Amino acid sequence: MSTNPSRIFVARLLGLDVFDPLGDRLGRLRDVVVLSRGLRGAPHAVGIVVEVPGKKRVFVPMTRLTSMDQSQIICTGLVNLRRFQQRGAEQLVVGELFDRKVTLKDGSGDAIIEDIAMDQQRNGDWLVSKLFIRRGTSTSRLRGLRRGHTLLVDWADTLQGSENDPQGASHFVATHEDLKPADFADALQEMSDKRRIEVASELQDERLADVLQELPEEDQVTLLSALDNERAADVLEEMDPDDAADLLADLPSAKAEELLLLMEPDEADDVRRLLQYDEDTAGGLMTPVPVILPPEATVAEALAHVRSEELSPALASAIFICRPPLETPTGRFLGVVHIQQLLRSAPPEQLGSIVDKNLEPVSDHASVSEVSHTMASYNLNSLPVVNSAGRLVGAVTVDDLLDHLLPDDWRTHEDGAPIRKLGGRIG
Repeated sequence: MSTNPSRIFVARLLGLDVFDPLGDRLGRLRDVVVLSRGLRGAPHAVGIVVEVPGKKRVFVPMTRLTSMDQSQIICTGLVNLRRFQQRGAEQLVVGELFDRKVTLKDGSGDAIIEDIAMDQQRNGDWLVSKLFIRRGTSTSRLRGLRRGHTLLVDWADTLQGSENDPQGASHFVATHEDLKPADFADALQEMSDKRRIEVASELQDERLADVLQELPEEDQVTLLSALDNERAADVLEEMDPDDAADLLADLPSAKAEELLLLMEPDEADDVRRLLQYDEDTAGGLMTPVPVILPPEATVAEALAHVRSEELSPALASAIFICRPPLETPTGRFLGVVHIQQLLRSAPPEQLGSIVDKNLEPVSDHASVSEVSHTMASYNLNSLPVVNSAGRLVGAVTVDDLLDHLLPDDWRTHEDGAPIRKLGGRIG
């Protein structure tokens, strides 16, 4: 796009490693922070946002950067490891400027920002100089299509839209597709409510469901309520039934019932059963869809089931053996086959011959303290839950239990991290 050696395009910086002067990796660049100068000219780049180990995002001032090109970034001095928070007129290039609509001053119409270029001045400052824009843009959440021709224009040749104008988020979603759901949720929490809703709306249903499950309850309710009912129901279907039930329990009862009626009947039935339990019981914690097989199934069949990418490690750690029907509530619960036993057994062997009958299930009305005591005593990743008739109704996993036992605000950010000298130790 440019032959100017002092010009850098932000999109090419994303994901680059950031190093200290000794060559130790500090983290990965996730965004650039610019400060609006209003009518005085183009924004001034004041720093970068670096994702450090622990998936925390911190601010590194441009004055700390000794080298920045399209292969690596080197910084020096002291870096404050306190979590980054925007201040005043600061703007995030990827989080807020990409996908923003601008109007060309020559009267040729509107366009969408896809990238920005920064030029380093003689005094060392970095200013936004150019905008890489696409005209006649059309985007689709399902197909990610973009149409229209692109061009590079001066910042001064465009009129910026208001921060309150509707804005797409396809570029942000594309540049963060490598993030795990928990890390994507972490990035969402750093945004304004408006931008958070725009980004969430751009995600496909399955991805949004995974991200919602990693957000605090209040944010889950806000984002789900911002969707139209049809899409909200589709997203709920993609969520784990226990997480969907927790989210619906936080909505007004009329709204929750409306969404349940729009869900597929089988998916809604699982959620309705969970909503009948008190949240402090095994039934309130469990997932109703563990891996369930009959005693006649073979070890090879069981291993094929636990290889599913959709299963969490905790759910994949055990097979629950039951008489038909095999959907919860099942026929009579017979026992558990642990993943280690599967790995030690011959593929043709039937599960009924290796089932562990000594592991006692808990009642669906058992207290959380009973559940935690049992799982801790026997070092379990998952625990079978049965009803009064001895039918398996679900399983409590260790992540379900931890989510309940941790403080309500455990997903929110904590500040107060110390300042670390690069290449040295925390004092």
